Amino acid sequence: MSQVVYLTEEGLLKLRSELEQLKSVERPAISRMIAEARDKGDLSENAEYDAAKEAQGLLEMKIAKLEDTVAKARLIDESRIDTSKVQILNKVTIKNLKTNTSMTYTLVAESEANLKEGKLSVGTPIAKALLGKKVGDVVDVEIPSGSVKFEVIEISR
Repeated sequence: MSQVVYLTEEGLLKLRSELEQLKSVERPAISRMIAEARDKGDLSENAEYDAAKEAQGLLEMKIAKLEDTVAKARLIDESRIDTSKVQILNKVTIKNLKTNTSMTYTLVAESEANLKEGKLSVGTPIAKALLGKKVGDVVDVEIPSGSVKFEVIEISR
């Protein structure tokens, strides 16, 4: 799984901050929970201990995943982004040809995706269909509810 992850500087800083929080705050807190549960006696019937160990396992898995993502991260120079065709970090306005509604998304790495902020992961079906397209191109996207046609209206940074 040596896939490169393209991130903005803001996205990489956010991941590093989250990783630091998990390592310096969450990890010690779970260690304390395990120690407290261990002090209560018989571990074979100690639900608190089992829950804390499970939480520790999940936390360590999350830390490992974030470390892997940070290690594979490559920064994207936002000033050199081409807007002649759709690519990562482009802001793309598309129009649903059936409903005639327009939507604007910024295509970002999966770790930066946030629909509330209009950030769409490049791994989604819509983004995959849009990559490499130019203004005026029409794309047919297969989504769970069926097929939808979108027209690329505008590409910007």
